[in-house]
Amino acid sequence: MGWTATAPSPASEGSGRRMRPWRPALGRTFRALFGEDTPCTSPSPMTNASVSPATAAPPYGMGTAERPSVHVRGFPVLPQLAEGSLSHVDLTAHDIPADGSTRPLPVTKLSVGLDGLRAAGSADESHARRVEATAFLAYEDVSAALGVSLSRGDEPGRIVATASLPLAGDVTVSAAVSATKGDRMAFTDVRTIQGELIPPLKALLGKALEEPVPLENAPKGLRLRSLTATENGIDARVTGRSVTFRPRSSYTA
Repeated sequence: MGWTATAPSPASEGSGRRMRPWRPALGRTFRALFGEDTPCTSPSPMTNASVSPATAAPPYGMGTAERPSVHVRGFPVLPQLAEGSLSHVDLTAHDIPADGSTRPLPVTKLSVGLDGLRAAGSADESHARRVEATAFLAYEDVSAALGVSLSRGDEPGRIVATASLPLAGDVTVSAAVSATKGDRMAFTDVRTIQGELIPPLKALLGKALEEPVPLENAPKGLRLRSLTATENGIDARVTGRSVTFRPRSSYTA
C-alpha cells in the first residue's frame, strides 16, 4: 500500500496556512536533492490518494523536463502523515542534465529510497535513517559528456571507449570501471583493442578517462558503493545511514 504525491513548494512551509507535519520532511529532502524551485500541490491526506502535479512549466529543480515523483509507502499511511515521520519514501527523477562541476555527468534515471524520513531541527534540514539510491547513466549520455563513444565491454566490469578525430581516424580501448575514493567513477586498466593510439587520439582518450569523475556532491553520510557496466549504461549504487539533507549549495566536494 502506498500514497503518491508531489513535493511541497518552498513557499508553502513559510505560509500562514496551517502546515501539515509531513510537509517539512518531504519539502526539505526534495530541495536538497532536486533544487529549491521544485513545485507541488498540497495533497489531501486520504488513504491511497493520488495527487496530480501542480501546474508549472519545465525545467524543474535539476533541469528535468519531467517532474520528480514521490511515493510514500507503509501501512497505515495516515498516522505517518499526521506524525511527520515517514517510514519509507521513494523518489524518482528522469533525464537530469549535467551541471558543471556540481554534476559533471548527466543522470538518465535517479531512484532514491529513504527509510525513516523526518524533518530535522534546522529549518532547512531533513533526516533519513537509511538511504538506498541507484543512478543509471546511459552510455549515450555519458559519451556526449566525455567526448568519446562508450559501450559495454566484452568482460564483466569493463567498458569500451572509441575516440575519433578527422584525419587521425579511430582508436578503441577497453577499460575497467569502478568506484574510487571521493565517490568518483574511475576508468583503469586501459587496453588498446583496435586502431593505433597516436598522440591526438591518446590525448582525447586521456582527457575523458584519466581523471576520476565525481558523480555529484552528495549529502554527508551517502557513499558511492559500486558501479556496474550493463548493456545500456552504468548503474551507480549509493547508500548511507543517518543521512542529513541540506540545501544543495551547502555541500562541499
